[in-house]
Amino acid sequence: MKTAISLSDELFEKAERLARRTRKSRSQLFSDALCEYVARHTDDEVTEAMNRAVEALTGAEAEDGFSSEAARAALERVEW
Repeated sequence: MKTAISLSDELFEKAERLARRTRKSRSQLFSDALCEYVARHTDDEVTEAMNRAVEALTGAEAEDGFSSEAARAALERVEW
């Protein structure tokens, strides 16, 4: 699908340089950027990423009831 967007001259120039450096078309660069942005702002994706990070830091076997509950309570207080 084609769409038109407005960008500042500065952002456009930065995107142009990045597209050249990564050898992507401007269209592909914008598409990749939007995909990443949407993924980062989708609740399920964010939650899964956080779960993976916590698991990597603590290890699944290191979990105890207190830590799990404390982490859950902290995440519930965060406003997404």
